[in-house]
Amino acid sequence: MMRTAKALAMACVLLGASSVLAQSKPKPAAPTVPAGDWIELFNGRDLSGWTPKISKHELGENFADTFRVQNGVLQVRYDKYRSFDSQFGHLFYKTPYSYYRLIVEYRFVGEQAKGHPGAWAFRNSGAMLHSQDPKTITRDQDFPISIEGQFLGGKSDGKARSTMNVCTPGTEIVVNGSLYPEHCLDSASRTFDGDQWVRAEFLVLGSGQITHFVNGEKVLEYALPQFGGGVVHNHDPAAQPTGKLIEGGYISLQSESHPIDFRKVSLLNLAGCMDPKAGNYRAYYVKSEPATCQYARPAATP
Repeated sequence: MMRTAKALAMACVLLGASSVLAQSKPKPAAPTVPAGDWIELFNGRDLSGWTPKISKHELGENFADTFRVQNGVLQVRYDKYRSFDSQFGHLFYKTPYSYYRLIVEYRFVGEQAKGHPGAWAFRNSGAMLHSQDPKTITRDQDFPISIEGQFLGGKSDGKARSTMNVCTPGTEIVVNGSLYPEHCLDSASRTFDGDQWVRAEFLVLGSGQITHFVNGEKVLEYALPQFGGGVVHNHDPAAQPTGKLIEGGYISLQSESHPIDFRKVSLLNLAGCMDPKAGNYRAYYVKSEPATCQYARPAATP
């Protein structure tokens, strides 16, 4: 624990120092992103590349056709359920990532499923970041150990209800230099009532900072995601090495008892070759991966 505390303190110092340096320099123009660099995780046709894991069911079983694609939209539905009965679901993308930008466009629709867990789950869903490998999730585990970008819709009661909050099932985060003591932290976003589409974006920098945006506006920032805390049940303790920073993981979309649509799920990988001499160099990368560099072969001597 002492080593973990020291590591946390040092990481906070480094984050603070980098922030001061960044503020003291003029902001450079953002590098352009070549067409085609964005990865469309959802192809608009089917669930290719995605695997469901629903609590009380085995990995890969799409119980009651929970996740489906119709008219180019990835839908989460419960019309074939007798009762929701705490069958929390998550649809996992096949590839883990560490440094990236993720865009998810969503809207809540319809009525909450019968047997739902409570009013808190009304118009409630999310995108799970830095998730454990779905193969390590037990059959009856309710949520993956992960960082949740929480999506919330308004209740049409005039009360504020922000979206793109952060929740921490089996994890913890650092806010303003200290471990945040609660399970969820609200963002500064406005309330989104009705069935309108919302554009959520995450900027994820490994085990460093994670920033949330709603319709292009920054609404939340936190840092140093790590294993620990509660609000995850029936999991394998070996999948939760308390105090260890989380560098990366899988991305999943949540099924939490209220129907929701996703029309876009796109990712820009920010880790790759940072050598300008390589053919696959990208100026927007922030994490160097020298092994990925590709160089032109010298022309053959006649």
